[in-house]
Amino acid sequence: MEPQQPPRHPDPADPYAQPNPYAQQPGSPAPHLPQQPPGPPGFGAPAPAAAPRRGRGPVVAALVAGLVVGGGAVGAAWALTGGAASGEVAARDARGACAALADVDIADFRAEDRDASLVVHQRWSGAVTLAAAAAGGDPAHKPLADALSRASDRFLTTYEFDAQAKKEIATARRICDEL
Repeated sequence: MEPQQPPRHPDPADPYAQPNPYAQQPGSPAPHLPQQPPGPPGFGAPAPAAAPRRGRGPVVAALVAGLVVGGGAVGAAWALTGGAASGEVAARDARGACAALADVDIADFRAEDRDASLVVHQRWSGAVTLAAAAAGGDPAHKPLADALSRASDRFLTTYEFDAQAKKEIATARRICDEL
């Protein structure tokens, strides 16, 4: 038998030194545990009923209504202003594509200076995109868009401006000179 130690007087400032009122005392019987229902888990009392789900109908209706109203407003604005496909806007896009192309030096695509190379890539991308927008607004600008698109596709295929890509760029620059 072990000698019993005298009762410890806990420090009132130490919350962990307080005796645990739920601890089993020596010599007391095991605490009573509630009896589990027989059978595998989950087959006891029925689970509480889930809260009823609200239908999605109101949300879908609001979404459709928003799209219809928004589309109508955009359509009305487009009709009143002549639309983005008007010849004036398309001509401005074509001039913008040509201005961006004029500032593109394809030798700078592989420049050591990463910032300079990035600027050239962005101007090239702008020229190709604006030319496509111009062609979408006025079919008269389709040759410019096609030439730049073919040069861009060639660059993306070969990762360089080969003779075919340079030929397409020269064609685009000739078209720009005629605008």
